[in-house]
Amino acid sequence: MKRTLIGLTACIAIVAGCGDDSDEPAADEPARTAETTQRAAAETEEPSREASPAPRRGPRVTLRDSQLGPVLFDGRNRALYFFTRDARNRSRCYGACAVAWPPFYAKGRPRAARGVDQSLLGTVKRRDGRRQVTYKGQPLYFYIDDPRGQVLCNNVPEFGGTWYALNSAGDRPA
Repeated sequence: MKRTLIGLTACIAIVAGCGDDSDEPAADEPARTAETTQRAAAETEEPSREASPAPRRGPRVTLRDSQLGPVLFDGRNRALYFFTRDARNRSRCYGACAVAWPPFYAKGRPRAARGVDQSLLGTVKRRDGRRQVTYKGQPLYFYIDDPRGQVLCNNVPEFGGTWYALNSAGDRPA
């Protein structure tokens, strides 16, 4: 890619250097105003051929067996939960709630492991501007005291709603 960009840059420099150095119009060419020059440049300008940066790889969401059956976990083997008080694509867990149930943040596009539906993964912007991972539109959280690999807080009423683990369909486990 780097070699291609260097070659492209060199090619552009060579083409730009072609012709005479004069800013004067040729005898048979009418004089251009600044406006017509800008318009002509905009009409002939080609889109940039540089590749846009790839989206940043975000956290991985996995499907693991638990005492509830297969449920969603993060890439570090922490169970993920949804909160019934949340609206679709909107978190209502802040303050003490977010201390006990920390949001599952993403600094890139969340990635699905085997058994997880990539089309159900997304993010939602929180009040502080950070992105929280969602699954089927539901913001995802951890429970602060859950040991890795275990789901201890399914069907727990707290902070005005109930907390549930999620299966691969984005629903409460059966």
